[in-house]
Amino acid sequence: MNRIVNHQVSHQINKQLKFKISLRAIGKTMRKSVLTSSLLAASLVASSVFLPAVAADYKIDHEGAHASINFKASHLGFSILTGRFNTFSGNFSYDESDISAAKISVTVDASSFDSNHALRDKHVRSDDFLDVAKFAQATFISNKIEDKGNGKLLITGEFTLHGITKPMVIDAVKVGEGDDPWGGNRLGFSGTTSIGMGDFGFRNDYGQVDLELHIEGIRQ
Repeated sequence: MNRIVNHQVSHQINKQLKFKISLRAIGKTMRKSVLTSSLLAASLVASSVFLPAVAADYKIDHEGAHASINFKASHLGFSILTGRFNTFSGNFSYDESDISAAKISVTVDASSFDSNHALRDKHVRSDDFLDVAKFAQATFISNKIEDKGNGKLLITGEFTLHGITKPMVIDAVKVGEGDDPWGGNRLGFSGTTSIGMGDFGFRNDYGQVDLELHIEGIRQ
C-alpha cells in the first residue's frame, strides 16, 4: 500500500515539476518574443527618423493650360512687344524640408513662339532670330535651388537657346499647394528672369527679353 501511495506522490511531483519547467520555457519564449518585437519596433522608428525625406515628383500641367511661359521685349525702342510660347513640357521635384534637393527641367517648342501677329511670328521663327528649322527646342535644367525664405526661391541652371547654352537665374516664389477637385495634388510657382538677344547669336539684337513663368505641377 505504501508503495502505491509513494508512486502516486512521486508521479504527482513529477507532473508538477514538468509543469513548472514548461511554464519557465513559455515565459522565456514570451520574453524573447516581446524583446524581439521591441527591438523591431525601435528599429522601424529609428529608420523613419534617419531615412532622408524623398522629394515628390510633379509633371507641369501644360495640357490643362495651368502653366505659361510669357515674354516681353522692346519693339525697336518704340513700344513693348508681348507674347508667349504655346507648347512646352517639364517636370520638377520638390520637398519642403529640403529645398536644396529640388530640381526642375523644361523643354520649349521654339516654333510655338506667338506674339499674336502671324507675319512677325514667321520672321522671329526664321534664321534672323530663333531659326526653329535648325534649333527646334529651347531647354532649361536647374543645377541649384536656394531657399530665400517666405516661399521665395533662387533657381540657377543652364538655359539653351539657338544652340547656345548660358547660365540662367530665376527669381521664383511658391504660389500654393494642395489637393485638387479631381483627386490629385498640385503645387505651383511663379518666376521671372531675363536674357539678352546678343548672348544667343541672333542676327538681329534688340536687347533684353524679360520672361515671366507660371508653373503648376501635378504630383505623380
